Amino acid sequence: MDKEEKEMLADLIWLQAVIATELIQITENTSSILRKSPPPRTCIEDHRRLREYAVAIAERYRPDSGLKEHLAGHA
Repeated sequence: MDKEEKEMLADLIWLQAVIATELIQITENTSSILRKSPPPRTCIEDHRRLREYAVAIAERYRPDSGLKEHLAGHA
């Protein structure tokens, strides 16, 4: 695999992590709107763990991309 292919895969992995974290946030927001209250505490905790895992993956391939800082604003 050449350097360009490695860079492309790193970009795709990072982008998928961004999409995953944003979908988690959309799910929480939609749940809050439909319930007219926050999602259950267990869901929020599960989502936090999933976000952390996605960020860890993204940071492995694109450290200091700003994703971690962006997600801090969702909390």
